[in-house]
Amino acid sequence: MTAALQRRLTLLHAVAIGLGSMIGAGVFTAIGLAAALTGGHPGLLYGALAVAAVAALCNALSTAQLATVHPESGGAYVYGRRQLHPWAGFVAGWGFVTGKTASVAAMAATLGLYLFPDDAAAARWTGVAAVVVLTGVAMAGVTRTAQATLAILVPVLAVLVLAIGAGLAREAPGGSAAALGVDSPVQGVLMGAGVLFFAFAGYARVATMGEEVIDPARTIPRAILIALAVTVALYLLLATALISGLGTSGLARSPAPVRDLLETALGSGWGWVAVAGAALAAAGAMLNLLTGISRTALTMARESDLPRPLARVHAGTGTPWTAQLTVAAAVILLLLTTDILTVVGFSSFGVLVYYAVANLSALTLRGDDDGRRPARPRPLRPLR
Repeated sequence: MTAALQRRLTLLHAVAIGLGSMIGAGVFTAIGLAAALTGGHPGLLYGALAVAAVAALCNALSTAQLATVHPESGGAYVYGRRQLHPWAGFVAGWGFVTGKTASVAAMAATLGLYLFPDDAAAARWTGVAAVVVLTGVAMAGVTRTAQATLAILVPVLAVLVLAIGAGLAREAPGGSAAALGVDSPVQGVLMGAGVLFFAFAGYARVATMGEEVIDPARTIPRAILIALAVTVALYLLLATALISGLGTSGLARSPAPVRDLLETALGSGWGWVAVAGAALAAAGAMLNLLTGISRTALTMARESDLPRPLARVHAGTGTPWTAQLTVAAAVILLLLTTDILTVVGFSSFGVLVYYAVANLSALTLRGDDDGRRPARPRPLRPLR
């Protein structure tokens, strides 16, 4: 059955999906890596965060405008197909489906390594189990997916708030003066911004579910910008707390700064809290990615850019069950046959292609002077 999806997601659901997609396991490690790339200099770290936030905001505004005009499932696949050319949509769709499938595999591998850092086999099979469980949740319906995201998000935010409080209440010996130094400040800022930008990637996840959002032309732009604003504020507070609690050199040298901060500020027995938070955050991001990929695959199948059977929708749950099962199988195959660096590199390429098509599509929204393309609504009109 290839029936239409049902509109069930409210603004709260959409914001939760956006937050759950952005506040993944990366928030527990990305700031430390960005600090290392900026030489442990707090000013450069904040600069990298600002550059990443501006880049994410520009992408978010493009997506918000496009979602207003095309409130459908599929994200950049639909935008490229409608605004540019069917081939542009095809490239964006394949970039998203393949790149994000690789992302889920990388997240599953990371989740397993968080729980079993010294046992590669156990870590890999834990990742497989997580994919199976989360696919089951996603197949229960989009409302269940949003509710599960909220249930995961609350304890993750609690861990981060605990870390922020612990860090701000403590001043590391040497404070922020113990920077490591960096050869090229500009290069350091840009490299740090690149790491942080990909940590933000997820603000547009709800746009891939446009067919299931109530009043999507208004809800999706608001959800994207609210989720992005909350995430940027959270990263800013967490960066400040980590600098205060670990010192800049300690932050730059830490592979797991949130864990190290909790152990330093509260005691060695608190490290497991950060590990549990990171594992939950990875699970939340995986859940929303699995859902978003299946919706894009569904839309592509409707246009015969993927096999038509992937467009089947379950009559009871209203989910694209064949697409979800196929995506899960592909993730598990990648997880069992490739290494994490390979899938991360492939994922980055696919995501960059996807964003390129989305932004090029946004540039066409005002219409052409010669009248070949109909005029489009003003950018961000639904936010007024």
